[in-house]
Formats: sequence, C-alpha cells, structure tokens
Amino acid sequence: MAGDYLVYGGLGSGSVPVEAALTLLAEPYRVIERRVWEDPAAAEEMAKVNPQRQVPALVLPSGELMTESAAILIHLADSHPAARLAPAVDSPLRPRFLRWMTYVSAQIYSLYWIRDDASRLAADPAHEPILLERTKQRILDCWRMMDAQVTPEGRFMLGDEVSVLDLYLTVVSRWGPRRKAFYEAAPGLTPVVKAVDALPGLAAFWPERMPFFDGWEG
Repeated sequence: MAGDYLVYGGLGSGSVPVEAALTLLAEPYRVIERRVWEDPAAAEEMAKVNPQRQVPALVLPSGELMTESAAILIHLADSHPAARLAPAVDSPLRPRFLRWMTYVSAQIYSLYWIRDDASRLAADPAHEPILLERTKQRILDCWRMMDAQVTPEGRFMLGDEVSVLDLYLTVVSRWGPRRKAFYEAAPGLTPVVKAVDALPGLAAFWPERMPFFDGWEG
C-alpha cells in the first residue's frame, strides 16, 4: 500500500534486523525477496534499486531510498523516538550506541561480502577455503574484542529496553561461524542475544524470517 515501508531483503539476511525493527514499531511494511547471494537473477533485479546488488534496501513512505543496514536502523530508531529503540542524541549512551552500531557494520558485517562468494577476492579456487577460514577467525576475533570492551547496561546492551543495536547484534551473531562459536567468543554478550531471541514482540516474527531450525546454533 502507498505510504508503507518497502524492504528489499531476504530470509535470514541483513534485512532481518530492519524488518524486526519495523515489527516492533508496528509500522506497515512489505518485503520484496531478493536473495542476491545465491541467485544471479535476483542480484540483477536488485541492481535496479541498489547498484551494489546488496540487501537490505529500504524505501521510506516518502519515497526516499536508504541502503546500509546500520544507517537504516539508526534512522528508524531516531524517527520514532517514543519507541526508545535508540538513545536520544543528547543521551550519554549515544556515543556508545553509535560506536557499536558502526563496529558491527564495518568490522563484522562487511566480511560477509567475501564469505558469501569467496571467488570475489580469491585469485584461484584453491585460495577460497583460506579466505573463508581467515574471515571466520577475523569475525571471532572481532566478537572477542567487542566482548572485552562492552559491559551490557542491563538485560540488553544499553539497558533494560531493547534497541536496534540489540537487533543488529542478534542477527549478525547467527551468521557463520554461527551462534555456538559466538557464545564461546563473546560470553558477556550471550545473554543479550538470547534475550532478543526470546523477545515476546518478535515471537511470531522469528519463525517467518529467521527460524530456529534444528541445529541453528551450529
């Protein structure tokens, strides 16, 4: 419908935290599936929206297009201040929020561009397993470094209310090398992601967009 948010994304992808945020905000939205990492035709269709052929992309009710998951999540939170999905601009927690939103995006999420298709950087097919192993170890190192520097302020990262940072962390921590490896690398952050997994407001959402299938933790 006109005026709804339009999400370009895919099951289990980087669009999931965006969809989760819209769900918690009770904002009407629809999803156009574009599993670009496994379907060349979907990637070509996505290029008409985002030349980088990446999801998520969000079309705002105004018609404005946004890309980059962290930017989208920050915008959604800031444009719905009553929902308290991010610290206010003048909050003492705001620098911490921005730091870790950007950290997850730049240091961890970005590595999945390689992991989704290691041939993008491998000079030879024989190099692909090496790239996959090294990016895996880099991801775990980044989780360890984050865990060593963060003490959650309450049930969630910034207190007892969920934020888009918690949604972001929870989804990205489910990607390879999967949750069991995350739990080992980041024991201090583990209660946060488990709390988001069990959030009542997302109880119907997770089975549809990122199901807890048998062995999902790795």
